[in-house]
Amino acid sequence: MDDFTTSAVSYDNSDPRFIEMVKKMASDMKFNGIFCIIYGALTCLSIVGAVIGVPLIFAGLRLNESSDLFKAYLNTGDFISLSNALERQGRYFFINKVLIIIALVLLALYIVLIIVLISSGLFLGSRGFDFN
Repeated sequence: MDDFTTSAVSYDNSDPRFIEMVKKMASDMKFNGIFCIIYGALTCLSIVGAVIGVPLIFAGLRLNESSDLFKAYLNTGDFISLSNALERQGRYFFINKVLIIIALVLLALYIVLIIVLISSGLFLGSRGFDFN
């Protein structure tokens, strides 16, 4: 356990390991944010897709804002920037959580629909399964 405590990164914005870790995280967040915005815009090309696309665009925007604020924290050491960055990141994760829950509910409804269609014979036509 002593190895872990001695190799841990301190959360001081003058520690070079901390600075590199936050820079890498901010860069990854920027990439994910841009990807969410582009994917959301492409999803919005259909009317039904707009239900998912618009929240994805907002999630991507929050992640980009968070990335910029983390970089501002590294440059200035201002804890308000850090607080705002964490708040924006929290909004991104909340939007993402809601989208995951919606996707799981839609998947469950789809599975139930397929089971109902198969059991009623509508999916296979009027003949249904031939068990003979």
